[in-house]
Amino acid sequence: MTTPNPPTSSPHLKVSFPHEYIAHVEISRPTKLNAFISPMWSALPPLFSHLSTDPSIRCIILSGTGSRAFTSGLDVTAASSPDSVFALANPDSSSVDPARKSSLLLRHITDIQACITAIAKCGKPVIAAVHGLCWGLGVDLITACDVRFASPGASFCVKEIDIGLAADVGTLSRLPKCVGSASWVKDVCLSARVFGAEEALQQGLVSRVSKGEGGGGAEDQKGAVVEMAMEWARGVVEKSPVAVQGTKELLDWGWDRGVEEGLRYTAVWNAGMLQTRDVREAMTAGMEKRKARFEKL
Repeated sequence: MTTPNPPTSSPHLKVSFPHEYIAHVEISRPTKLNAFISPMWSALPPLFSHLSTDPSIRCIILSGTGSRAFTSGLDVTAASSPDSVFALANPDSSSVDPARKSSLLLRHITDIQACITAIAKCGKPVIAAVHGLCWGLGVDLITACDVRFASPGASFCVKEIDIGLAADVGTLSRLPKCVGSASWVKDVCLSARVFGAEEALQQGLVSRVSKGEGGGGAEDQKGAVVEMAMEWARGVVEKSPVAVQGTKELLDWGWDRGVEEGLRYTAVWNAGMLQTRDVREAMTAGMEKRKARFEKL
């Protein structure tokens, strides 16, 4: 399956179109457990900006290539190289004025934050299909997604505190909003302990765990969770794109706002969007017991 306007390819982000209206983005650096280097997060904004506005795409699946990891997080070796911006954070590096160091680091951190936020800002639903390791930056990535599924053998870790820093590109802001327990959030963030798919399900970090035993084959586990995500996506793309994107927009807008504000914004939004032909088509298809057909948005 192809899209009429495929996004620019990236060596570390593989994009395929396995079903009409569905894009599958795979983090692809399997020999390094899909650990992120600078070109990888830099490729996220243009890719998700394209997918967000491409009328041929209605839903996006995000997964990792290979059998061992969604992503193991930041490539610490690459980040520790002398030419890395992280080297500037070394207090023994005295060649640069501290204020100028801070200014450079601030720009760098906010740039990476914006790369992860590109997923959250995507106008189409994004579902994370997590298998294997999902550590550090992996948690930043999945908490920016709309829906999260995991394989039984998936493992999660907010790892940053173990390398001497507070997670700074999304987890500490988004994770508390994705789950219901502030105590649990502090538990995993302050200890950097590894937790599994069942605990993630119990706390609400993921909404489903695919079938199969935790000791099952890694490739089978990855295939099962991707297929679970694909089945969910196939159901979503059959619905009105006006309704789907509107629902995501209204849920995201109300994330940090009160009920009255949300009601008002919803009313204003639907004052325009209720004028779509999709409402009549959905109702007519239901009465005629046939599959509804919706135009691209």
